[in-house]
Amino acid sequence: MITKIAKFLSNNKNTQYTLKTNNSIFSFKTYIAVFFFSFVFINLSNAQEIQLQQTVLDSFVKIPSAKDKFAYFYKTPNRYKENSSYEWLERIDSMLTKARNAQDDGSVEYYRILQAHIHQDLVQYDKSIAITNELYIDKTKLSDTLKSALLDIMDENYSQLKLYEKQIAIRKEKKELGLADNISFYDIYADQGLYQKARSEYIREKSNVVSSDDYYGQAVYNNKIGDFLRLDKSSQVALEKYQEARKYINTYLDTIARPKTEDELAKGALLKGVIEGNIGKCYMLLKRYEEAIPLLDSSLVKIREFNVEVYSQDAVENTLDLANCYLQTNKLDKVLELINDDLRAIKVSNVLRKNQLLAVYYQKMNDYKKANYYLNNNIKINDSIRVNETLKKHQQIATVFEKELENSEDRLDEKKIELENAKIEAQASDERMSLILISLIFTLLGLGGLVFAYIKSIKNQRVIAKQNNIIESQLTEKDSLLKEIHHRVKNNLQMVSSLLSLQTKNTKSKAAIMALEEGKSRVKAMALIHQKLYQNDDLSVIEMQGYVESLVNSVQSVFKKGGHNINITIDAEGVELDIDRAIPFGLILNELVSNSFKYAFPDNDENGKIYIHLRNTETGGYFEYTDNGVGLPEDTDERTKSSMGIRLMNRLVNQLQSTLNIDKSVEGVRFWFNFK
Repeated sequence: MITKIAKFLSNNKNTQYTLKTNNSIFSFKTYIAVFFFSFVFINLSNAQEIQLQQTVLDSFVKIPSAKDKFAYFYKTPNRYKENSSYEWLERIDSMLTKARNAQDDGSVEYYRILQAHIHQDLVQYDKSIAITNELYIDKTKLSDTLKSALLDIMDENYSQLKLYEKQIAIRKEKKELGLADNISFYDIYADQGLYQKARSEYIREKSNVVSSDDYYGQAVYNNKIGDFLRLDKSSQVALEKYQEARKYINTYLDTIARPKTEDELAKGALLKGVIEGNIGKCYMLLKRYEEAIPLLDSSLVKIREFNVEVYSQDAVENTLDLANCYLQTNKLDKVLELINDDLRAIKVSNVLRKNQLLAVYYQKMNDYKKANYYLNNNIKINDSIRVNETLKKHQQIATVFEKELENSEDRLDEKKIELENAKIEAQASDERMSLILISLIFTLLGLGGLVFAYIKSIKNQRVIAKQNNIIESQLTEKDSLLKEIHHRVKNNLQMVSSLLSLQTKNTKSKAAIMALEEGKSRVKAMALIHQKLYQNDDLSVIEMQGYVESLVNSVQSVFKKGGHNINITIDAEGVELDIDRAIPFGLILNELVSNSFKYAFPDNDENGKIYIHLRNTETGGYFEYTDNGVGLPEDTDERTKSSMGIRLMNRLVNQLQSTLNIDKSVEGVRFWFNFK
């Protein structure tokens, strides 16, 4: 303060004692007034500087009630920017001690939950769990706000320690207490790498919730499904879902029929940026780098403009993906503009990827020293990850051990009862000593009987072995006969197909020719099943991926003459069906593929796509067939009664104990059903 006043005076030497204006001399009182106002101004400036230097933690400390402190803590983003989590913990520990000394139980509960939350942020899950378990015992005393916060912390702790059963139990309890309208488990499946299960669970939960005219909701829904597909390494299918999501978000933003607030428009623009980034990621995974670059770049602009949080995981991942595209296309001058010290790669996986990209960059620049530096950093990080995994394992053991201790007293009581019973038994043992000799005699007799039984069992085993050899030879003979039967059935069906071909050549009616061709195609579908059976080692089931590929090739070979050039994706890996289910399924698929080739692409089939999806489920199986052709006509329901193909498919689906579903709302057509 004195220094500022001196500086002020030194800058005004001509006015230290007098000022002349219009030939008048100000009095010494005037100088005193100037000095006084300068002093007040400097004090106000200092007060303002002190006010500006106040941190989030200082504001937290000044809040009078524990309840308001609790609310402030949770609504404040990036609270550890100016003060570390350890400083926060030290202040809260001090407040907790004061509340306990004052016997303020209500405040103690708030501070204890804040303690557990900060220990969780510090990756000290064992300490966090110890606090939450203590509060959980008397959770009925907590308000709904505190219960919800407590269960959320426990949920995250169990997630990090991979104690998924406990995590699921916590979520169910939240619903039972009325703290959550619904509970979801798809994120738990995703954390375990079960992306197909996560996708199925998400679709089951959300498909009936989002209405068809909720364009924003549909965009979120399709984007999330795309995420699961991309993480499951189905990049091409994920790309289609992301593109569908982009159509919905564009419709949402462009529709003027429903006025939107600025927040809604910003939220929609942010989602559009995220979706564009996801499309760019798919292009990158498909090695279409030039197509990925503008989408990732546009995504970053939107996310940085409309993101309301300080940190965005999407921005980090898109930045790394864009840098990778530049590396792959040798646009090295743009790489370091993206990967710099300001990139907040908080997740360990992103840090590892950033170092990997920098190592590749410096290798391309022939700076092997720096490249080696970043590779060594990744080695150190991986070592640290292994140490953290060991720490997590210890914390998991500590958590389980703590649960075991809860039951230790009950077990101790049981042991005491067992000990008392043992003493009584020992006292009674003297009375049973007289029976020992008799027991020994019977034991000897029993041993003799065992020896006799053992000798007899050896003879029986030899007889059984001989019978087993006979049975095995008979089974081998039966397998050969079954294969021969399937081979002959296949040959007979091929003969039927040949007869139908001969009949086709002798028929002039187009309708009759078409009917014969359809019949021949169905016969081939059944013949192919018998061919697959006698070619398999296991005659009971058919591997469906190879069967579907062969069936599609068979149908496609017929329509190649018409100039069809359709991209067909088959996703049936690992699915096996018995002959009772394979034959109806093959005939259904034959009808669908034939119809797509005949009707779906009348003008131009260069961009034609067919997607065949078959998966095992817990109750049986799931089948989905889609194409992006012209779709079904408006009078499909009326034609269903007269169309042999659709009637045949309905009857075949009935044989599979299911119902055929037809979805005409999407581009092209979609058929799907679940079967047992």
